[in-house]
Amino acid sequence: MIRRELLEILCCPKCKGDLDYKPEKNTLTCKSCGHVYEVKDDIPIMLVDDSPRQ
Repeated sequence: MIRRELLEILCCPKCKGDLDYKPEKNTLTCKSCGHVYEVKDDIPIMLVDDSPRQ
């Protein structure tokens, strides 16, 4: 699980939008552009080229 302090400072690297954390899927989803970023071992993988859109 990602710490709350980290979630408060993270933003989408593509559009700088807010992220929504879904712990059951282990993903971060941008509320603005819809990109989905995977979380592996509690580390967000924030690569725009590797992330699908929702």
